[in-house]
Amino acid sequence: MTVHSIMEETTVNNSQDSTRSLLRSPWLYFAVTFAWTWLFWGLGIALKVSMESAGGFAILFLGVLGPMLTGIGFTYLTRDRAGRRDDGKRIVDVKRIGLTWFAVILLFTPILNLLAAGIDVLVGGQGATWGPSLLNAVSNPISLLFSALFATLIPFIEELGWRGYVLDRLQEKRNALVSSLILNVVWSLWHLPMFFIPDSYQASLGVGTLEFWLFILGVVPLGFAFTWIYNNTRRSILAVILFHAMVNFTGELIAVSKQADTYATLLWFVAAIGITVIWGPATFTRKPKEAS
Repeated sequence: MTVHSIMEETTVNNSQDSTRSLLRSPWLYFAVTFAWTWLFWGLGIALKVSMESAGGFAILFLGVLGPMLTGIGFTYLTRDRAGRRDDGKRIVDVKRIGLTWFAVILLFTPILNLLAAGIDVLVGGQGATWGPSLLNAVSNPISLLFSALFATLIPFIEELGWRGYVLDRLQEKRNALVSSLILNVVWSLWHLPMFFIPDSYQASLGVGTLEFWLFILGVVPLGFAFTWIYNNTRRSILAVILFHAMVNFTGELIAVSKQADTYATLLWFVAAIGITVIWGPATFTRKPKEAS
């Protein structure tokens, strides 16, 4: 091989490494994800379509696909065949989770909401009532299964990107605490257009209301629990999908009062602080962060 050929090959390899390094940037992932999602949700706002219409639901759903499609695309571009195979296993491998973490996934949010309701009752509030899915299940038990499946659909789509792809990119150069803060703030802001789409859940909360701030701020500590579970289940994507689903489904099982919802948000902050202090900011696993 001539010196000229070696120089050409080195230039090509350096160019490929530079391109791959750029593609691995979490900021590029965030930019592409926001561009995709906000394009569709912005279209819904401009057209003033209702979430209750077929067109409005289609626009919402297309926007929700952003984290998943971007995550799949960037995984394909930045990981080799073995890496892609590992991603597939992390979506379906139940053994990574274990009984202890299954219990955490299933019980953490219901217990937290019940604690919030208990605090509300102690100060003279309503606390909580049975959620809509449980009430419907009295006359139609199979409806509970459909509610659980629907509560899992959006988490499946979102978590293939948020935790399934970009959390690893963030933790390559940052500890779990900083990575969680970045991702959680971005994740919270990603929802903003939904507050302006008629008849969406977020629009029903209003803009600038207490409920608005509870939603926006509440996402930040919530994400600490996601990182905690993800890192302690050997980066199980299935674990965070199930936990996200349980967060959604708990609202269908236990309907807390507005005041209790405020207490729940505060308890999420307490949980985030507890995870950081007890399990350590490096990895949330009581293990030191490995050198990148």
